[in-house]
Amino acid sequence: MSAPHSYSKRILLAVSGMSPQIVTETLYALTVAEKDQPFIPTEIHLISTTTGKNRAVLELLHPQTGKFHQLCQDYGLKGIQFCAEQIYVIPDKHGVLLDDIKTPEENEAAADFITQKVNELTRDTDSALHVSIAGGRKTMGYYLGYALSLFGRAQDRLSHVLVTANYEGLPAFFYPTPESHVIYDRDKNPLDTNAAEVILASIPFVRLRTGLPKFLLEDDKTSFSESIRLARTAEADPWLEVDLTTGCLSANGYAVPLSPINFAFYLWMIQESVFKAGGIKRSKSSNPDYASSFLTLYQNLSHELKDIEITRDRLTTKNPNNNNEIGMDSKWMNERMTAVKKSFKKALDNHVAQVFLVTSPRKNNHKTYAIALTEQQVIGFTPADCDG
Repeated sequence: MSAPHSYSKRILLAVSGMSPQIVTETLYALTVAEKDQPFIPTEIHLISTTTGKNRAVLELLHPQTGKFHQLCQDYGLKGIQFCAEQIYVIPDKHGVLLDDIKTPEENEAAADFITQKVNELTRDTDSALHVSIAGGRKTMGYYLGYALSLFGRAQDRLSHVLVTANYEGLPAFFYPTPESHVIYDRDKNPLDTNAAEVILASIPFVRLRTGLPKFLLEDDKTSFSESIRLARTAEADPWLEVDLTTGCLSANGYAVPLSPINFAFYLWMIQESVFKAGGIKRSKSSNPDYASSFLTLYQNLSHELKDIEITRDRLTTKNPNNNNEIGMDSKWMNERMTAVKKSFKKALDNHVAQVFLVTSPRKNNHKTYAIALTEQQVIGFTPADCDG
């Protein structure tokens, strides 16, 4: 894994309310104060309220007096993309932009918006994300940190900035300047911005991304609470629910879409390897017993005779003497297993999906196909359900 500063796309993401100084303080800490491996963002994104955005635009981005532009000029920082369009205002559930975050409904809206933005910004594998939780209301910082725990990758970082006590929270202080510059504290005492110190406090966090299903990582609208629920479900003991009426499977609560033949094949594998000992042995030649057993189950599941006949033809070996034989060979089985594997890995994270897949616990000439579930972990199906 490359270090965060070496990625071609480097993103700084923060939340802010009435103190846009968090952006310049964090940027200073990442680029100027960090001597060994400075993280110079290629772009900055800020999440705020309507009033917070207005203040950030005026105090950070004003063409003549903007402190962001001044910081970049003072310390020779070039190529950082930051504009008003990259300051996002949190909307409520009706799309109305929030001016503050006080009520439970407003906090829920903030949680959802922050979660979706972090999800979006962590999709590019060629990017590194640095998240600062120093600004905004405390709940905003909490949601931002938790969202990074859900979606953060190995190259992503979380931090808070610490500012010399006399300077902290002063409206006139934005970063330590390279030259002497006088500002005044709340008691009208003079302070030199050149003497201030800003320290970046790195915050370790647990990365849960590898346990999340793929569809969650690709969903632009998943809420904070739903993301938490899905993360918890992914950590649970495996369980598979079968709905024979609709021909649907769900694994740990996630729907796994399968075509009728793949649904039948997967249930047949459960029948042969979970409810019966031994599993399915690989054979170079066609196995008539396997074909007959599978076709019986498929016929009892399906009302589409056309599909069954097509499958029967696929499993029939034709020879010159017209003594056609039904048998299941390794090629046909591999096609089904590959299709099932793709469906599970699309619905679940690769790690979570592994326990539900058809695997080969034995090697070489004694290779056996099986599913590593127990009878107690399969809900809604037993072999008796497909006996006719």
